[in-house]
Amino acid sequence: MAKVLVIYYSQSGNTKKMAELVGEGVKKEGMEAVVKDVKEVKVDELLKYDGIIIGSPTYYGTMSAEIKRLLDDSVKFHGKLDGKVGAAFSSSANIGGGNETTILDILNALLIHGMIIQGDPSGDHYGAVAIAAPDARATKQCLRMGTRVAKLVKKISG
Repeated sequence: MAKVLVIYYSQSGNTKKMAELVGEGVKKEGMEAVVKDVKEVKVDELLKYDGIIIGSPTYYGTMSAEIKRLLDDSVKFHGKLDGKVGAAFSSSANIGGGNETTILDILNALLIHGMIIQGDPSGDHYGAVAIAAPDARATKQCLRMGTRVAKLVKKISG
């Protein structure tokens, strides 16, 4: 059975809540979702999953150092994540707080690995975003993201 890993870093708990919601969306499609704090993820685990979704709070317009460290460490697997499905999400303190730049920085790393990125033509285009704690809108987007990634993983893994 195909599996999706949802990785997050969260200091306040907001990004963790988003990760849990994304994981719920994956599970709605009948797929296994493993939700883990980045501090518990060993870089070689990335090879074991068909989909990888990464969430970070926004720090100075980009991802947290903890998420960046994992992506930096993943360089040793360059080319081995090729064809896996990827997505990203972010939380920030305010509107215009850098959510999209954070997501795009994460997606850039996933694209360099050759991953297939799941966007959204009708929801949060680049990835789910929240301002502070996820409200009803952000909750819906996180669940939608998990479901959409799971559907794409199913299509690709057959």
